[in-house]
Amino acid sequence: MFQHKYQESSALKLVDRNDPSLILEGEMHKEELCKVELNQLIIDKSKKLQDDVQKLGLKIKHHEENLKFLKAVTNDLDESILDIQVSLGKYHSSSEAKIETENLNHFQTEEDTIEQILRQEKSAAGILCQLKMRHGTQASYLPLTKDVLGIVATLGKVDNDNLSRLLSEYLGLETMMAIVCMTYEGVKTLEMCDKEGRINKSAGLHGLGPSIGRPMDGRFLVICLEGLRPYAGDFVADDPQRKLALLKPRLPNGDVPPGFIGFAVNMITVDSMNLSCLTASGHGLRETLFYSLFSRLQVYRTRADMLLATPCISDGAISLDGGMIRSTGIFSLGERVYLLWDFNCANF
Repeated sequence: MFQHKYQESSALKLVDRNDPSLILEGEMHKEELCKVELNQLIIDKSKKLQDDVQKLGLKIKHHEENLKFLKAVTNDLDESILDIQVSLGKYHSSSEAKIETENLNHFQTEEDTIEQILRQEKSAAGILCQLKMRHGTQASYLPLTKDVLGIVATLGKVDNDNLSRLLSEYLGLETMMAIVCMTYEGVKTLEMCDKEGRINKSAGLHGLGPSIGRPMDGRFLVICLEGLRPYAGDFVADDPQRKLALLKPRLPNGDVPPGFIGFAVNMITVDSMNLSCLTASGHGLRETLFYSLFSRLQVYRTRADMLLATPCISDGAISLDGGMIRSTGIFSLGERVYLLWDFNCANF
């Protein structure tokens, strides 16, 4: 009986192996295994590709950072070269040599500048210069003039003859002859009016002029340092002249424009006595007077350089061969004009 049951069971097992459903199930299982293996292979390949792409991306980023660093170093070197050239006075244009051969490269002292101012008859600046010549340093203590620092043309120097004339032309005669006072009280002292608003011709400069043989007529410009909005940025580190740390102009590609020399406000030398003149808020001549007059006026070697830099000129520009942009979109064309004096190699 036991043997019969065993034979019956073996027969059943034999039949089960040949069962079509079991065969189909086995094939499906193999197919699923193949799919799993294929998917795993794809995942492995994808991961390897992603790793390769990531490594390539890191290499590209590394090269981009190197390029960025090298470009920054190049810009810094270019700027350093420009700064050194400016400090050494090596920004003469080719046309400057021609101008100098035409006997225009005179060396103008402060006395020469004052002499030129004195030739301007009936001028307020002429009266003050006459007073200084007669009384010397004592003129600084007179009630009328104790708050007066001087005339714009005598308060600074430019170490380049050609640039001096260009800056003078840029400002114009009226501004060059402007009187500079420290406070509003000093401005009030120069001219007094009655209750009806009429000028008191016996007081202030109007009264002083005839008494020294220099009657005054017409308007005159007075600049009050106390009333100017000073430069609010940083200064060049360890610079005895306290030059302004202005950011150099940049073209859309990030480069400094070719031919850019510097900012006019930093090309003016202020003597030690005037460097110590500070407003009540602690601001000096460069960040008040000269920054107000020139702001961020840019200086270029040539007109062509200046015109190429137009996209990054915001407060005007001049070129050493006579080009001039007054402000954005306003160009000064025609022949150059020479004033009776200028911001010369000796005096502004």
